[in-house]
Amino acid sequence: MRLLIVEDEKRLATALALGLSAEGFAVDVAHDGISGLHLAQEQDYDLIVLDVMLPGLNGYRICSKLRATGDETPILMLTAKDGEYDEAEGLDTGADDYLTKPFSYIVLQARIRALLRRRTRASVQMLRIGDLSVDPGARRVERAGEEVALTTKEFAVLEHLALHAGQVVSKADILTHVWDFAYDGDPNIVEVYVSALRRKLDVPFGRRSITTVRGAGYRLEADGGRHA
Repeated sequence: MRLLIVEDEKRLATALALGLSAEGFAVDVAHDGISGLHLAQEQDYDLIVLDVMLPGLNGYRICSKLRATGDETPILMLTAKDGEYDEAEGLDTGADDYLTKPFSYIVLQARIRALLRRRTRASVQMLRIGDLSVDPGARRVERAGEEVALTTKEFAVLEHLALHAGQVVSKADILTHVWDFAYDGDPNIVEVYVSALRRKLDVPFGRRSITTVRGAGYRLEADGGRHA
């Protein structure tokens, strides 16, 4: 899943981005309100961590502008303020949750996962492609009724393919949604993870559900047959 952090305290933003990236999220960061709003409007995010006090445009106004355009991306607001009025103002502008600084990273992580689970339950409970099932909320994968253990990045790649089952998904699209916006490493990293998924999900079960479409990308589709 892809997150956006809009936070002008650069050390805090960097620490959050590193921590959440280690949990398997793709994380983009903006340090001012105008850049944050631009990213939020131009990119597709699963959740936004939004500071209230930002240069250029404060978090309340960013939240209001996004909601006014019909953007329902979950928003967790951060603020150094404290008090019922501030919290009410944040929630009234359309934020989904509110956290006051200083906060525990463990609490932040729990709030983020709760918001993502809530969104997942409201949209997609379970993805099924033939005898392969992908549960985004529980981060659980089964093939033919048998659980398959995946790393966080392997799961993220599979989830993106499963959300577009039957369609060709390009390497660039996978990089955009699984790695962060600023990723400038070797794009062949996608091949590494797709190969790992095949070793875990296809080969042991005699399936060939993840296919390469030469020059275009990858496609995940139901396949109950066995390798020839």
